[in-house]
Amino acid sequence: MNAYTQHYQQNQILTASPEQILIMLYDGAIRFTRQAMQGIEGNRPSLKLEGISRAMAIIAELANTLDHEVGGEIAANLDGLYHFMMRELTTARRDNDLDRLKTVEHLLLDLRSTWVEAIAVARQEKAGPLVAAPQTEEPQYRSISAAG
Repeated sequence: MNAYTQHYQQNQILTASPEQILIMLYDGAIRFTRQAMQGIEGNRPSLKLEGISRAMAIIAELANTLDHEVGGEIAANLDGLYHFMMRELTTARRDNDLDRLKTVEHLLLDLRSTWVEAIAVARQEKAGPLVAAPQTEEPQYRSISAAG
């Protein structure tokens, strides 16, 4: 990654709202899970390991930032899902199990979509009926090359 790209990404994170950062984290976890799938499919163990490690780091961060006092049952359910995904990623890493990675990808996509909808509803309630809902489509991810 060149210096310009790194600088741009740092600025993007520093100026993002907490909601935008949450969606960025999901996008990263999805991207790295897909990278791990490409590693398995292409018999590229280092790509698989890097993808799984990075996806696990993001999911661990999502779990660590849950506020169980405020979130109650929802936080507990998310915590359970995050720990399930960590176990699935661990097994996928050990067994080269593409199906487990697909399970994690599906869960991440569903959670991302749910958060996008929840953020839109919260914005709508806060701002009134004239605010447009954000785009809910999943971003298009570029293909991961050997250079990363």
